Amino acid sequence: MSALFGARPMEEAEWSLDELEALADTAGADTVEKMVQRRASADAATYLGKGKAREVVDLATALDADVLIFDDELTPAQGRNLEEMAGVNPLAERGLKIVDRTGLILDIFAQHARSAEGKLQVELAQLTYRLPRLRGWGDVLSRLGAGIGTRGPGETALEAERRAILRRIRRVKKDLEDLERTRRIKRAQRNKSGAPVVALVGYTNAGKSTLLKRFTDAGVLVEDRLFSTLDPTTRRLELPHGRGALLSDTVGFVKKLPHQLVEAFMSTLEEVREASLLLHVVDAGRLPEQQIDAVDSVLGTIGAAGKPTVVAMNKVDLLSDQDRTRLSGRYPNAVFCSALRSDGLDQILVRIEEELTQLSVEVLLAIPFDRGDLVARLHDEGHVLTEEYTPGGTRARVRIDQGALGDFQAFVLAEEDRGAAR
Repeated sequence: MSALFGARPMEEAEWSLDELEALADTAGADTVEKMVQRRASADAATYLGKGKAREVVDLATALDADVLIFDDELTPAQGRNLEEMAGVNPLAERGLKIVDRTGLILDIFAQHARSAEGKLQVELAQLTYRLPRLRGWGDVLSRLGAGIGTRGPGETALEAERRAILRRIRRVKKDLEDLERTRRIKRAQRNKSGAPVVALVGYTNAGKSTLLKRFTDAGVLVEDRLFSTLDPTTRRLELPHGRGALLSDTVGFVKKLPHQLVEAFMSTLEEVREASLLLHVVDAGRLPEQQIDAVDSVLGTIGAAGKPTVVAMNKVDLLSDQDRTRLSGRYPNAVFCSALRSDGLDQILVRIEEELTQLSVEVLLAIPFDRGDLVARLHDEGHVLTEEYTPGGTRARVRIDQGALGDFQAFVLAEEDRGAAR
């Protein structure tokens, strides 16, 4: 169920509702009916308005549906009122279950998280989402446990559950902090290697994991479902002229991505913020403009807006010539490709190398013979343009990322030394 508020175009609502259906399918549900309502604003009590809400509930009941899913995040009051209208009794597990978009996405994340960190991140998001939605059913959760008062032995069952959730949230955050320290150490080791990091970003199911597998032979799950992979994967990427980079896949984005997930996955999304370059993968056949807007919104939230980016319009094999021409005019700097058919992948690598080159600087270095380790690193981390041996050591002109120049700064020749060298 989706509501169209204000002057938003119907196409946007229908696309969002189609995506909700895909999310429901990923969660294991079969859609039996979809509905869109146009309203000036959401009803504070029932989201749709009491009359329309009753109509939707009656239709779902007539269709023998188990779950009614709304394409927005419902407030605690709206969820409670809709559950009461649908006759939901959590203790008896009876009635039509009410689920909003956020709850559905959290459920999918819980199914697909594999690593210890991913499971903790999802649990934190679920607990944060659940906390303000605690409420009693009838008088079962509002009776005093014992004595007089509202704390300790006299606290309500509802308050006891709230306190338990808060304790668990603190514990999960502590565990995530421990894991984040390990992630920072690994990131520091990668930075020390000097290899630039290219982060794959994009809408969920745009083809990021397929591209990662094509470029690096990474053993990642490739599936035509939303959020099929959650845990980040980093692999070495070989560029056309022998230069190496690290390609890191991240969690896919989605329209109305729950803020609880953004906060819980912030440590993982730091891979995007710390990357040298973003490879933004777009499903060219599925409203690419809206995908780009949604991804840009999340990038702004995590502090990664404005980073150097290569846009890859994927799945162009599904486009008509007319649609491809239109997109080419709208996004002239994008690379058009098909990860499934391996078309256009060479152009992506060329563009990545070009962008990384622009982020690098050309310097002349004079390295003593006893620092052969630095010469070896130059060949691994930079592009050596010229190299000669002098009485004082190795003299090399290289192009290297500015971020990796620090360890070589002491050996950069000053302008007057360059003139003498010539």
